[in-house]
Amino acid sequence: MASEDVNTRSESAVSTIVNLAEEAKLAREGVKAPSQQILSICKSLVAGGVAGGLSRTAVAPLERLKILLQVQNPHSIKYNGTLQGLKYIWRTEGVRGLFKGNGTNCARIVPNSAVKFFSYEEASKGILWLYRRQTGNEDAQLSPVLRLGAGACAGIIAMSATYPMDMVRGRLTVQSNKSPYQYRGMFHALSTVLREEGPRALYKGWLPSVIGVIPYVGLNFAVYESLKDWLIKTRPFGLVEDSELGVTTRLACGAAAGTVGQTVAYPLDVIRRRMQMVGWKDASSIVTGDGMSKAPLEYNGMIDAFRKTVRHEGVRALYKGLVPNSVKVVPSIAIAFVTYEQVKDILGVEMKISD
Repeated sequence: MASEDVNTRSESAVSTIVNLAEEAKLAREGVKAPSQQILSICKSLVAGGVAGGLSRTAVAPLERLKILLQVQNPHSIKYNGTLQGLKYIWRTEGVRGLFKGNGTNCARIVPNSAVKFFSYEEASKGILWLYRRQTGNEDAQLSPVLRLGAGACAGIIAMSATYPMDMVRGRLTVQSNKSPYQYRGMFHALSTVLREEGPRALYKGWLPSVIGVIPYVGLNFAVYESLKDWLIKTRPFGLVEDSELGVTTRLACGAAAGTVGQTVAYPLDVIRRRMQMVGWKDASSIVTGDGMSKAPLEYNGMIDAFRKTVRHEGVRALYKGLVPNSVKVVPSIAIAFVTYEQVKDILGVEMKISD
C-alpha cells in the first residue's frame, strides 16, 4: 500500500510538472493556456459591454427621436425634425422623456455589444486561419472583404441573441404620456407581448434586421479596421506615431465607419421598427395618430412593409429619422470602438488578431 501511495504521488508530481511545462510551452508559442484564455474572453466581454452601454447612453435622446420619426403616423405629424423633435420631447415629457427606453436599451446593448465584439475577434481569427491555410501564406492578413464577413457574422450572432429585448425596447421608446396602455418596464413588456401576441411576436422584424446587420456591422468593422491599417502604413499628415493611432484618430475612423454602415442599411432599420409595432393592441398615440387619423398600416412581411411604405409615403419615408441617426451614430460608433480598445488596454487584453 505504501509503495502504491508513493507511486501515485510520484505520478501526480510528474503529471503536474508536465502540465506546467506544457503551459510554459504554450505561452512561449503565443498560445494561451485554458485558464488564461477564459480570463481573456471575460475581459473582452466586459470591454464590449462597457463600450456598448456608454456609447448608447451618450446619444439616448437622439436614438429615441429617431425611432419616433420612423414609426409616427404620417397623418398626424408631431416630430418634424431633429431640433423641433428634441424640443417637443423636452416640453411634453421633460428630461426623463429624452432617455425613455434607455435602460432597456442598455440592458440589451451591453450583452449585444459584448457578444458582437467577442464574436468579431473569434470570427476574424477563424477566417484568418482558414485563409492562411488556403493560400499557404502564413504572413497573410485579413483583407477588407474578409473583415466584412467577420463583422457580418458577429452582427448576426449578437442581434439574434438579444432581438426580443430590442423589440420591446422599440415599443417602450415610442410610449408617451398619452399612450392608452403603459408597459411598466422591460420584463413587463416581454411578459405582456408573450401573453397577448405569442412568442413569435418577439421576433417581428427579425428578417430585415438580419439582412440589414450584414452591411451595417460588416461595413463598420471593415471600414474601421481598414482605415486603421491604411493610416499606420501610410502615416499621412503625421497622424501616426510609433505605429499607434491616437484616440482622436481612432474616433475619426469610428465615425467614418459608422456613417458608411448606417447609410447603406438605414431603410431596413425603418422597416424593422414598423414591423415591430404591428399587432400592438394598445399602440402608442405616436403610431395611431391619437385616434383622430387613419389607422396605422398593417404589414404581412418585409416585402409588404416596403411596398406599402413607398406606396403611401414615398421613397423618402425609408429615410425618416436619418438626420438624428446620422448625428447619433457618428459619436456612438466612435465612442464604442475607442472605449472598447481603451478598456481592453486597461484590462491587459491582447488585441492583435493575427497572434
